[in-house]
Amino acid sequence: MSEPPESETPPPRSPKGERTRARILDSATELFSRSGFHAVSLRDIAAHAGLTHAGLLHHFPGKDSLLIEVLGRRDRTDAQAVFPGITHPGAPEPGPDERLRRLVGLVVRNSRTPGLVALYAKLSAEATDPGHPAHHYFRERYRVLREELTVLVEALQAASRPPVQGDPAVTARQLLALMDGLQTQWLLEPDAVVMEDLVTDFLHRLGLGPAAGAEGGGVSP
Repeated sequence: MSEPPESETPPPRSPKGERTRARILDSATELFSRSGFHAVSLRDIAAHAGLTHAGLLHHFPGKDSLLIEVLGRRDRTDAQAVFPGITHPGAPEPGPDERLRRLVGLVVRNSRTPGLVALYAKLSAEATDPGHPAHHYFRERYRVLREELTVLVEALQAASRPPVQGDPAVTARQLLALMDGLQTQWLLEPDAVVMEDLVTDFLHRLGLGPAAGAEGGGVSP
């Protein structure tokens, strides 16, 4: 994608402005996680962040744009860890074993961040409504995840000795469904569901288990 003309390039944000945006995003994440998108107003978020309504609008033009930024912030971090080619096209990617280890590391990380897990579970359900502002976001998110996981599973199957048989696209969809379903069960009864163990067990049954030490998979807590 070409760079916009210089006149259209937004001015760089000051460190204070960046801190304020981060505070707004943190507040929006917490409130959306607790109450869902529709039940939270911009005034609620502004008050939680210690700002006026006008002060929040200086950084975000509306609730829809704020929601997409909340969702995209963590997704970009996760993509850089497991699928760096998404955020930096042409960037070298780690081998399939390392990417799988990092993917399980994200599951471990999620077990330490119930607020974010609740946010994604709640909003992905709300966003099945085509009129929801995050509907397109989640459609594209799942499309990209299916594609990238299919490529990863195919590479893991080919690298196994003997090579693992099966349709990598089907396995990718099953893995994605398992991870999402486990998150819902874990939110309801955390002590009864160890998400990373169940994901690892599923992968091992297919001959695709990650290397030991997934918890240290290079993923930020």
